[in-house]
Amino acid sequence: MDVVKKTNKKSRWSSPQVKLVAGLVLLVLLFAWAKQSSSAVTIERSDILLSKVVQGDLDVVIAGYGTLTSNKQQLITSLSRATVKEIVLKPGAAVTAKSVIVRLENPELQQQLDNAQQQLVQNRANLRQLKLNNQRELLNESASLAQITANYETAALRRTAEEKLVKQGIVSQLTFAQSQLNERQLAKRIDILNQRTDQLILVQQEAVNISLEQIKQQQGQVKIAQSRLDKLQVTAGIDGVLQRLSVELGQSLDAGQEIALIGSVTDLIALIRVPQSQAQQVVVGQQAIIDTRRDKITGRVARIDPIVESNTVNIEIALPASLPASARPQLSVDGVIIAQTLKQVNYIKRPANAKANSQISLYKLDEGGQSAHLQTIQLGRQAGQFIEVMAGAALNDQFIISDASNLQDNLQDKASQLSIN
Repeated sequence: MDVVKKTNKKSRWSSPQVKLVAGLVLLVLLFAWAKQSSSAVTIERSDILLSKVVQGDLDVVIAGYGTLTSNKQQLITSLSRATVKEIVLKPGAAVTAKSVIVRLENPELQQQLDNAQQQLVQNRANLRQLKLNNQRELLNESASLAQITANYETAALRRTAEEKLVKQGIVSQLTFAQSQLNERQLAKRIDILNQRTDQLILVQQEAVNISLEQIKQQQGQVKIAQSRLDKLQVTAGIDGVLQRLSVELGQSLDAGQEIALIGSVTDLIALIRVPQSQAQQVVVGQQAIIDTRRDKITGRVARIDPIVESNTVNIEIALPASLPASARPQLSVDGVIIAQTLKQVNYIKRPANAKANSQISLYKLDEGGQSAHLQTIQLGRQAGQFIEVMAGAALNDQFIISDASNLQDNLQDKASQLSIN
């Protein structure tokens, strides 16, 4: 008996050629999808920051930080060795020139004052004794002059009488000559006594002047001793605030040791630290704005410290006499110095990681704002949160300025195009 064999018909889709073609098509599709995914990334609009290129004047500012400090400060030190007896005021207290800060104690100063006062009393007594002695000497000289003057007048009368008698031969020529000689000698003695009296008066006056000088010097010693004793009650000396108190109760102080620091509260300056790389743009006289976090104060650059510390430079800003209530010594502040004003330039908000005078690739929004593509732009000078656009962008162009490094999608280069939802 013959058996009929059935022939299996193979499907045309199972042929090797068809499978090869299908595999190639699938590879092409996968490649196209991969290429599309590498050239376009979809992001949410809420996840990005946008900035538009605008035109106008732009202030190039240098930002820094620092503190307000008193323009007038007074350091109080101990004039002599002493012990802190009482602390009256503590740092932060408002003071006037006569406000007592601390009271010191030194028994030796009181003893020195007593000794100086006693010496002054002795010097004054010596002056009185000197004047009495001078009067006595003058009286003695006056008595001697009066006696000699009387003798002279007697001799003159005798000589006059003998002059008539000698002509009559009653008095000899020798006796008359002796009378004339006695008269001349007495006249000479009177002249000498007058000169001696005048000289004595000058000598006595000089002695009085010397004694007065000694009294004046001793008065100075008393004043110094009294001042040193008064300084044990330490006062502020100026109106302001007690910024620093450097002593403790019961502490022993040496001469010249610091006690306190007083600073003015109305006459203030700002000390702002700016990066060394930007300090070269700062010039004395430039405008500055100090932010106390409650008020903004306009000032001027007054001084540039030549010393560099921790890659920063200290800039002193002079402030106006009238200051807001928020300004006080030792207050931490922020400051910006307006180094230059750029006239009518294109600028945008500074993109993340952007540096002045460099090139950067940013995503520029296309018309409609639904997509963005990479574009290289040339940046110029930085001005705070803004930066100058030199080339590669036109007015009103919009760019994504937030950090787009997360859009690399695991590729080596950034996505060339973004899709924005």
